[in-house]
Amino acid sequence: MSGGGETRDGVPLTNLDQPLFEGADATKRDLVDYLDALGDRLVRQLADRPLSVVRVLRGQAPFMQKNVPRYTPEWVPTVRLWAESSHREVSYALCNDRRTLLWFANQRAVEYHPTLSRVDRPDRPTHLVLDLDPPEGGAFPLVVRAAELVREVLADAGLTGVVKTSGAKGLHVFVPVEDRATGEELAAATRAVAARAERLDPALATTAFIREDRDGKVFLDSTRAGGATVVAVYSPRLRPGVPVSFPLPWTELDRVTPADFTLRTVPGLVGAGDPWTERMPAPQRLDAGLVEEGRTIPVARVQAMHEGKRRARARRANQ
Repeated sequence: MSGGGETRDGVPLTNLDQPLFEGADATKRDLVDYLDALGDRLVRQLADRPLSVVRVLRGQAPFMQKNVPRYTPEWVPTVRLWAESSHREVSYALCNDRRTLLWFANQRAVEYHPTLSRVDRPDRPTHLVLDLDPPEGGAFPLVVRAAELVREVLADAGLTGVVKTSGAKGLHVFVPVEDRATGEELAAATRAVAARAERLDPALATTAFIREDRDGKVFLDSTRAGGATVVAVYSPRLRPGVPVSFPLPWTELDRVTPADFTLRTVPGLVGAGDPWTERMPAPQRLDAGLVEEGRTIPVARVQAMHEGKRRARARRANQ
């Protein structure tokens, strides 16, 4: 077919020569080609996990899609789950094969955010995850130093993690865990890891959920637990230049920037390999001390909500 469309794996692909989004410096075809090139590695991370995607349609603001649209082909597997945030049942897609990934690509789905649990074991997250965000305008080297704190805490608890760029400005540390750990235990352990890392260098890192309380420090986000999603490794991000969430060895963190890894550079960097899967250690038993300590730490979102209400009351009282 001409530049406007073609078919792959039985999936019609349309408007391939349209710009992907403003600042992308890429077309929809570039997105489709990238996802097809990385398809087997990306599907490995998405398979059997309820999926949310970020789509960008022409003339519209980007939006996150959880519920599959009515026109979704019947061959796209879905699962209906209760979404606590929206208080309703949501029909999530499961991206288990190349055909489904190509269909999402044609829907202009740029970002892929799977849950941390598989659909058959919803209360058994497969990984403990910490999301490290730099301060406003903060340099990436600060995040690298904070990641080393997390790595030290994990090692002290007998755990080994792997690291990837978030595709934005930060890093994600993933620790594969045995499936005997419940979602509650994993959430508690994640809070404890963040708290211990903060104690190692409180001038560098903070667990303060409220942005104005972070004082220019790296935020150790421990809320990627329970039913949360995290952008998948190899997923593009909806940012200028279309950066990609990319796995790195710990020894190379201080030699790169997140912008090095894009839709254009990543296929050549991974070649036929899958560095994320190759570096991922076997599932590990969660340290009981982390779980116990974490249960004494308030859930960040809940604490922030109460603190926000308290500050609002104080402001009203002062007025």
